[in-house]
Amino acid sequence: MHIDCRHIAARRVRALLAPLATLALATMTAGAAAAYPERPVTLVVTYPPGGTVDLVARLIGPRLSAELGQPVVIENKGGAGGMIGGAYVAKAAPDGYTLMMDASNHGQNPALHSKMTFDTLRDFAPVSLLLRVPNILVVTPSYPVKTVGELIKLAQPKDGPFVYYASSGPGSAQHLAGELFNFLAHTHMQHVAYKGGGPAMVDVMSGQVPVMFASMGSSWAHVRSGKLRAVASGGTQRSASAPDLPTIAESGVPGYASYEWNGVFAPAGTPPAIVEQVSKALAQVLKDPQVSKQLTDMGAEIVASTPAELDTFRRAEIDKWKKVVDEAHLQLD
Repeated sequence: MHIDCRHIAARRVRALLAPLATLALATMTAGAAAAYPERPVTLVVTYPPGGTVDLVARLIGPRLSAELGQPVVIENKGGAGGMIGGAYVAKAAPDGYTLMMDASNHGQNPALHSKMTFDTLRDFAPVSLLLRVPNILVVTPSYPVKTVGELIKLAQPKDGPFVYYASSGPGSAQHLAGELFNFLAHTHMQHVAYKGGGPAMVDVMSGQVPVMFASMGSSWAHVRSGKLRAVASGGTQRSASAPDLPTIAESGVPGYASYEWNGVFAPAGTPPAIVEQVSKALAQVLKDPQVSKQLTDMGAEIVASTPAELDTFRRAEIDKWKKVVDEAHLQLD
């Protein structure tokens, strides 16, 4: 039998070189991550300019730039409840130079839409959950509701008279906060959708619609001025900005929690070393006294999570809202 020694030798050479090639590739990858960033980083905001998500991005942008040593460019790609910006970032190069600041819609859209151009869990690498702002239950000051129990009593009859609540639009965080309340409190409030949070809040202040589960960031100034009455907070604990305001959960609806939150994500496949670097930089930004004060003043709870913690959080959010959406028979496609 003929033995081809040349083939045996070639196999031995390949076997010897394979570990060296793997080591060289790992060294190159580590070197690239260590050099990051070498040029400006784009932070895509999934909502239009002027909203809460945009304000947070522009607040942290300059500090993040200082931490990374490169300019951070804010780019707004709003529309479709965050899905336009999401689709853009999902297709971006996974090199750390395109990041996304998303909001609670990240966990709600998969429940509301059966047809999306991206997969929320598959296409994004979690970086950091920055903050949470509780939705608070507010009513028209003249409305005869001062406690959660009083609202439940009014809203439990199936055949009316109905209690109506306002939101910034179908599928919005305020809409789902109301449906979560219906689900857990066994009430039958009716949803009234507006084209934006501003018009909705104006009508609640005037008494056109008596109830709203509004973001604390946008409604608290109206509570302080007496234009709205705050009944309870949707947070898991009382807000540091309003320690006398009870939570909805402690007021008779166990398990209730409704937040509008902001998190940073990268395209899936972004090197873990880069994801970790950005996550740690964001944690440092949120420790800045001026940044933390401005965020706390708007009712935010600063989180600054690790990538793994954000992944756990978003999966829990998706599961929770799927149950609520199924119970309320909501579908926005």
